[in-house]
Amino acid sequence: MSAGLPRAGIAAAVALFVADQVAKAVVTGPLGIDRLGAYREIVSVFDLRFVPNIGISLGLLPAGGDTMRWALVALTAAIAVGVAVWMARERNRQDQMALGLVLGGAIGNILDRIRLGYVVDFADLHFGSWRPFLVFNVADAAITIGVVVLLVRALLIRDTAKIDSSDKQGAAVPVENSNA
Repeated sequence: MSAGLPRAGIAAAVALFVADQVAKAVVTGPLGIDRLGAYREIVSVFDLRFVPNIGISLGLLPAGGDTMRWALVALTAAIAVGVAVWMARERNRQDQMALGLVLGGAIGNILDRIRLGYVVDFADLHFGSWRPFLVFNVADAAITIGVVVLLVRALLIRDTAKIDSSDKQGAAVPVENSNA
């Protein structure tokens, strides 16, 4: 199989990055939800609420100063590079798209941290006073969905035996052991 650009993954990354940045711009711009405490109820279980996230996932490793901020940028960028390399090598279209979601989300959050010093979080899903998630953004949701898709595919889908197309009965063909 010839190596080519992972078009599905690149398309997913670009689309996600654009959607994330547009959503953040609309929330903090025209909607005016741009300071701590500002919010707007959309429906009874979902608000737009401004939360500047200076840490990483789940508020871990808060970047209290410039050194930590740039360390988080470097760490996230290194992860993004690793995801991009994986995506470039991946031949499965669904995995490319899942990796594209992770990559586009990471780049969106990296851009926030570089420009603003924090990541703009705004999506607040809640049921009364119970909040099953922290306030998040489009990039966070895409990263989570991408990782879940990769895990489900790796754990549940990729363990199927290869079928030899010349075998008329569809019996599983043993995979040769290269160590033998």
